[in-house]
Amino acid sequence: MERQGVQGGVSGVVIEAIDLAAWAPQALDVQAVAFGLTPEEVMVRLHIVGRHAQQPGVIAFGAFGGGRLVGFGYGMPNRREHWWSTVIEPYLVARGHGDWLDDVFAVTELHVLPEFQGRGVGSALIRTLTGRSGMDRSILSAIDAETPARRLYRALGYRDLARAVHFPNTERRYAVMGAPLPLRGAGGGGPAQSAPANSR
Repeated sequence: MERQGVQGGVSGVVIEAIDLAAWAPQALDVQAVAFGLTPEEVMVRLHIVGRHAQQPGVIAFGAFGGGRLVGFGYGMPNRREHWWSTVIEPYLVARGHGDWLDDVFAVTELHVLPEFQGRGVGSALIRTLTGRSGMDRSILSAIDAETPARRLYRALGYRDLARAVHFPNTERRYAVMGAPLPLRGAGGGGPAQSAPANSR
């Protein structure tokens, strides 16, 4: 199993490749705390993660500390027929960024428990995830507000491709962000709310 410590981050936290399907229940427990999900939302997302685990090229990593999963991230090569792509496509096309749907690694979910945020765990997860993708650029969605997540992504090289993106069944608005790979250097830690909108 691939394993690495968090560079300059939390002592005792290790990033490891995980089997997404096998770790889905524990990952959703982390997401529920980090993103404030209801038990009903967790059940829906559990099925979604199960489907994602079967997608070609999916990559998943977990952050382990104190014998438990404290963060996770996963993604896959983007495809235009994915639900997420069909929602964001008109927003990207309207802003001249429709090409960002092709030949790009989509960070689907990235979450860290609150007590481990701001310590480099999220940064280590997204760097490891995108670094193993074998692709030249990455795309994700984040809540369209000045959050720690948005600041981290900008520091890593992500820029806004579209804003005020509306996903069905949520009142929140999202920003779609893209970055060339490898991600550039950044200090600070990793947020919980990174890319929940990709999860359909």
